Amino acid sequence: MVQNLIQLRRYCLKSKPFSFVTTPIFYVNAAPHIGHLYSAVITDAIHRFTNLVNGSTIQRNAIFSTGTDEHGTKIQQAALKHSIPVKSYCHQISDQYRELFRNFNIDYTRFIRTTDTDHAEAVRSFWNALQVSGSIYSAQYSGWYCVPDETFLTDSQLKENDQGVKVSAESGHPVEWTEETNYMFRLNRYQKDVLYWVKTIEDRVVPVKFRKILLDFLEEPLPDISISRPKLRVPWGIEVPNDPTQSVYVWLDALVNYLTVAGYPDQFDQAWPPTVQVLGKDILKFHGIYWPAFLLAVGLEPPRQLLVHSHWTVDNQKMSKSKFNVIDPNERAKLYTHEGIRYFLLREGVAHSDGNYSDTKIMRILNAELADSFGNLLSRCCGKALNPDAINPVVDPNILDALSSTESTMKMLNMLHELPDKCLAHYQQYNFYLVVDCVVQLLHATNSFFETSAPWKLKDRQQRPQLHTILGLTMEVLRQVGIILQPIVPNLSRRVLDKLNVKNDQRLWKDLHVQFNRVERPLAMKEDTILFRRIVHPKTVVSGEETKANRAKKRN
Repeated sequence: MVQNLIQLRRYCLKSKPFSFVTTPIFYVNAAPHIGHLYSAVITDAIHRFTNLVNGSTIQRNAIFSTGTDEHGTKIQQAALKHSIPVKSYCHQISDQYRELFRNFNIDYTRFIRTTDTDHAEAVRSFWNALQVSGSIYSAQYSGWYCVPDETFLTDSQLKENDQGVKVSAESGHPVEWTEETNYMFRLNRYQKDVLYWVKTIEDRVVPVKFRKILLDFLEEPLPDISISRPKLRVPWGIEVPNDPTQSVYVWLDALVNYLTVAGYPDQFDQAWPPTVQVLGKDILKFHGIYWPAFLLAVGLEPPRQLLVHSHWTVDNQKMSKSKFNVIDPNERAKLYTHEGIRYFLLREGVAHSDGNYSDTKIMRILNAELADSFGNLLSRCCGKALNPDAINPVVDPNILDALSSTESTMKMLNMLHELPDKCLAHYQQYNFYLVVDCVVQLLHATNSFFETSAPWKLKDRQQRPQLHTILGLTMEVLRQVGIILQPIVPNLSRRVLDKLNVKNDQRLWKDLHVQFNRVERPLAMKEDTILFRRIVHPKTVVSGEETKANRAKKRN
């Protein structure tokens, strides 16, 4: 019956013009780092691309949610460590995430906190719905509990570390034996339905690597799972309805945030289910097994798709406080700019494999691609030396035909005509790095065309139509690149399109057909022609963690 319900709802909702994308909500046990930002920029790029294709650069029929997860034992411990009240600690870290996302132009529609009043109401309603479905029972529970991961683990999920201490095999965090009375969720009851949900659509979970991992999980019988903790152990949480002795388990509480954003339980049918849920590989089991099982239990359709991404290393080492190599994006932005870091993350990040952050690499990429290939091209064709009248000129068809006989022009024009379809396919597969690859290849070809055409030699008045045609061709490339890169570097793209005087309602995907000016248009004089300044000093931005490490070395 559950399977039929899913299939019926999927076909009924297939044409619904609504987009609902989510990041995971971020745990406030520590300040945000570059891995958290990566989840956010991926989701932001998907959201912006959807609006671009649907014909709007503003949010219409679209939800993009992000936020912070603020309950549980880890939060209590973190607040105690900082000697401040738990609520104040949560406010402090949550505000850091808001600031990070504001600085990096993350265009969310809702920033949810699990301490929000409407979320607590949604969690209680969802708990009651689970109870009505017969999916919850009370039992004495004993097992290995990992406080840092906020999860119970089976023997097969454990190992001994070098000191002979039992730890999580996945995270390496220590575990403790726990015996307590909990409410349990009948996970095994929904195993076949979750398997059906994963298998019915080939790209339900992408990349395929993580789909296979999820299917491997589902091959083994799933044990029922604890969904509450004694309130004496975890007072910082949402109380279980009608049982003041228990707190709702943090993972159930956190997952319900997506329902809260959609307006559950009263007005959420229009938005539900989420179109794409973006998450890190470390929380695949929670989003790929527990979450759909919870939803199926109450008769709701699980998300349409899970986009799972890998993590970031730093100079080929795992990010770790103990190694003092945690990357604070706001600090790095002082050197590389916020748009530069967005570009680097989406340029270098590949969902199926861990990315590697390197100051040397980011400086090289930003200088070569944003400053040189993109920025110099804009400066040269808009600068006073070649374009003293500051115009986006007319392209003469006869001169265009003559230029098209050269190899460099033919190559550029072919790539220009192919660009929208190639980039559309790459965006739809969330391969942002391939979108950038296509754009950079076209920019290289256009720079080659520009060098070969040598417009700086066309100084006579009778050569002006040829000069203008070269400039017009180049500006058409810049216009298309500006439109296509809006989901990746929105501020840089806006500056390019503003400089070219492209109207706001002509910056959509449907405007990507090649169009050469028949009428001369002025450039925007107020806009700077310097798009991205080269990073000339290869100095390293020192993070707070690195500063602590340096101080410790001096003391020793």
